[in-house]
Amino acid sequence: MLINGEDMGSGTALLIAAAPAGKGCLIDATSALPTLAAVPPGVLAGAAAATLVELADPTDPQTVLTRIRAAAAAPGPLTLYIAGQLHLDHKQRLIHLALARTTTPATLRYTALPWHWLASELKLRRPGSTTVVIDTVAAQDAWQQLRAEGLVLGYGIRLYGRIVPPPPRRQIAEPAYLKAFAAAWRSGLNPPLARLHEQAAAQAGPDDALFLSIGDPATLSVPSPVAPAAQAAQQPHQAPVPVAETTGATAEEDPLPAILAAAQAGRHGEAASLAAIWEGWALRTYGVGSVQAIHWLEVRADLARLADDPARSCELWMAAADARLARQQPPDDPAVESAVDRAHHQWQQLRDPQRARELGPPLDALRHHVPGRRPGAVDAVRHRLELLDTQPPATARGAAP
Repeated sequence: MLINGEDMGSGTALLIAAAPAGKGCLIDATSALPTLAAVPPGVLAGAAAATLVELADPTDPQTVLTRIRAAAAAPGPLTLYIAGQLHLDHKQRLIHLALARTTTPATLRYTALPWHWLASELKLRRPGSTTVVIDTVAAQDAWQQLRAEGLVLGYGIRLYGRIVPPPPRRQIAEPAYLKAFAAAWRSGLNPPLARLHEQAAAQAGPDDALFLSIGDPATLSVPSPVAPAAQAAQQPHQAPVPVAETTGATAEEDPLPAILAAAQAGRHGEAASLAAIWEGWALRTYGVGSVQAIHWLEVRADLARLADDPARSCELWMAAADARLARQQPPDDPAVESAVDRAHHQWQQLRDPQRARELGPPLDALRHHVPGRRPGAVDAVRHRLELLDTQPPATARGAAP
């Protein structure tokens, strides 16, 4: 028998609901726990029998990590349900899940759970055995980054969820998405998670939410990255399918059109998450600095442009240019020139003078090395930097460059 596509055996369901106490609270995270806990543990875990673990408003990230590690080490299917709020560490620009004592940005790195800790623990599990369902509010700075880059856990991990921007002042968001999951199960329904995600998304809204549906092999319109050896094992009676030189995807399963379609439909977080997964696969398969890895870096840069995040797009295009130069491609190589031209263009779109000042010097250095074919490009960067230096931040804010 199967439940939600998982083998019927012994599994684990881990429920985590956390939010800062006091004024920093953006979501009533723990209100999701009673409704989820009323669902049979086996249904929550996608197994015949399951262990259910609840963490309500934990205060210590190390304690949460220990519980996640124990759950990840257990055999059988694992499903994590997370309700809470996401914040951005400004020093390292890493996403964190806030806990009960996460009260200020200055204490974030010590009182919140870094998202990459979760990813590191789960990546050790057998692909296809892990599902994560999230219902989160993102603080404003985290929201801007997540809109452009999405949220990634890694290959072989199914991720369903809703991320919403911060609510208006003096309002607290509800984990309506997770409550819709629980309501469906308690009514006796048990559809595949992908279908349940669609139903919950339609019920919970809002229109500007980021909805993630990543990694389900039965429903995902974008093929999952599979190593060549695994592809051969899946097609024992067919001739090997040639691997596309640019993407690392098979010629029959190019993921790029579907990723771009998601971005053009406004599902920027989903598109960015998928591109990041493919980039990670290219790095593992072909290595750092490979043509395939650089391709996906450039895809992510263009997705940031489509998400209206010129700062991130500029950063990624500069990284792509640096990666191509590190491959000994000459400064007048069309691919190098194109990457620098795109970085320059995105920098010109920046309306935040502080971010423009931060990105200007590395772009200036890159422009001197790769002047491009448009006359005056080098001088244009230097001229704008001089203007930014002479304008006070309050005067320059919001002004067109």
